[in-house]
Amino acid sequence: MTQYLRALNIMQASGAQRTSSGVLATEAGVNPAILRKDLSLLGSYGTRGVGYVVTELTEHISRAMGLLQDWRVLIIGAGNLGRALSGYGGFRSRGFEVVALLDSAPEVIGTTVGDLEVQDIVQLDDVLEATNANIAVLSVPGAAAQGLCDTLVGRGVRSILSFAPVVLQVPSGVNLRKVDLATELQILAYHAQSRDRGEPVGGSVTE
Repeated sequence: MTQYLRALNIMQASGAQRTSSGVLATEAGVNPAILRKDLSLLGSYGTRGVGYVVTELTEHISRAMGLLQDWRVLIIGAGNLGRALSGYGGFRSRGFEVVALLDSAPEVIGTTVGDLEVQDIVQLDDVLEATNANIAVLSVPGAAAQGLCDTLVGRGVRSILSFAPVVLQVPSGVNLRKVDLATELQILAYHAQSRDRGEPVGGSVTE
């Protein structure tokens, strides 16, 4: 669904009002039959011979994915990655507002990144209460990640995205997603090496 939504957003930006399953499938990089099957799970929004209204389908997918809710994002870790994430304009356009940026380094606390002032991690409770953040992003060293994750869970945060290079443990009911950039580069290196050797490899590798 995220692939379809990304393609639809591009279509909207270009002024397209309608699209067909074939065009949308091509833009999303999937088979048209798979796309039609996926979209059928949302209900019947397309018209045979006419296709889909781009704005309507975008809204239906966004609603199904929970993107029409108010998502307030807290980023912990104001290093290069954390600063880059906090300044990414694509979040707001997709329904995510970065409401706070925290760190523990004295030389970083009090500096500004865009419209945000980096706050001290010891103020986490106050920040959570003031912002009602419901998604947390961890952009911290591996050694600090589990402790911060436990603290967030203990404060009621149930959705966490981690860039830390460690496997985190969370209780049932907490949604945890992990992005390991080094692992992704290793996968690309593997594919590049196999290609250079003429070995057959799949188009993608997932954990």
